[in-house]
Amino acid sequence: MDNEFLKAEKILNKYKQEHVLRFLERRTPEEKTQLIDQILSVDFEQLIAILHKKDQHIEDNSANITPIRYEDWDKYDNNEQDAYTQLGWELIRSGRVAVIVVAGGQGSRLGHDGPKGTLDIGLPSRKSLFQLQAERLLNLSRRANKYIPWYIMTSPENHQETIAFFSSANYFGYPADECFFFQQNTMPVLDHDGKLMLTPSSELRLAPSGNGECFSSLKRSGALADMKKRGVSWMFYYNVDNALIKVADPSFIGVAASHNNPIASKVIEKTNPDEKIGIVCLKNNVPAVIEYTEIPNHLLLEKDHDGSLTYHAGNISIHLFRYDFVEHHADTELPYHTASKRMDYVDSEGNLIRPNAPNAYKLERFIFDFFPLAPRMTLLKMKREEEFAPVKNKEGEDSPLSARNLVLKLHEKWMINAGIPVEQLLSRAIEISPLVSFSGEGLDL
Repeated sequence: MDNEFLKAEKILNKYKQEHVLRFLERRTPEEKTQLIDQILSVDFEQLIAILHKKDQHIEDNSANITPIRYEDWDKYDNNEQDAYTQLGWELIRSGRVAVIVVAGGQGSRLGHDGPKGTLDIGLPSRKSLFQLQAERLLNLSRRANKYIPWYIMTSPENHQETIAFFSSANYFGYPADECFFFQQNTMPVLDHDGKLMLTPSSELRLAPSGNGECFSSLKRSGALADMKKRGVSWMFYYNVDNALIKVADPSFIGVAASHNNPIASKVIEKTNPDEKIGIVCLKNNVPAVIEYTEIPNHLLLEKDHDGSLTYHAGNISIHLFRYDFVEHHADTELPYHTASKRMDYVDSEGNLIRPNAPNAYKLERFIFDFFPLAPRMTLLKMKREEEFAPVKNKEGEDSPLSARNLVLKLHEKWMINAGIPVEQLLSRAIEISPLVSFSGEGLDL
């Protein structure tokens, strides 16, 4: 213990983290051991480099940004749509498709106590996001006579709670051995002076280090090896908080496999320059996403001759990755992005501090930073109202209520298309179970 403490002391002094030493003096032997182990596992040179890059950041006005080519599902004729969809079904039936959901977030911003995937958005069925997604997978699996393996990426703060939720619901009818839970990586949280932050439980404050850690977490957990053993060739990736997600959409899989680029991504028309989604484009002639907070104003407002936005391919985080690409890049170093957040912490005296304004840097990697590593990618433009109902805010836009309304509106459209008179649907909130219909099929009178 003394030897480990001396190592930690030397490191903390070297990197000007003496406040942690003062905190250590007041800890029990057990707490000291735990905290020292954490300190010795931190890559301080990496942290310094990340902060230095942030401080030296200058907007790259020299980057060559141009629109990216995309496919439009609605421009395909019926024969083409059927052919792509059948190819997707063939891949599902042959066990070549796996599904990854990134579900490490908590629902605290939404006023929900628990993992975001456990949220009930207020549908008549009161089903959680996880249940809706499990039942869509069940629908496909039963029709394909082949279960699709489901890899659920959690975070240390919600891992056990997520597993318990699935277990208590008997996995929503999905086979437990087709569900693989794995935890994403974490990074230390730093205050605005670059100091390590501490928690009331005498630990370093850590935070999930972004969805860009997904591939390395898959490898570390053994999930990537599990996919290889199963013969998976395509990974369908999505965020847990999209209430309209068509999990393992056969049509999308067919388009991706037909073009066979390492990455495919669904996009939607971005009609409002101020909408808080990034754009997919070419940056220096390779695929890239520019986040909405980083889009230069002249690009944000640029329009084509017909008055539509030039950069309108909106990123909604629905992707397909070829297995060989992921295997090759699982350990590739991606850049870290710094986000300023408000975070509670404990000072060196052990006092809990609850700041009123952002005081900390969360360090994250993003999944779309893999895009430039692919020489080409396939983009498929889809209808927004059929694909995207995000749950980000407690109220208003992108809230549980707005997502609920989008789901019910789509189901109403399905019923009208199936021949049900509009007057029978007035003032009624009718939900269609994913076990009955995946995307509007099977409802004809």
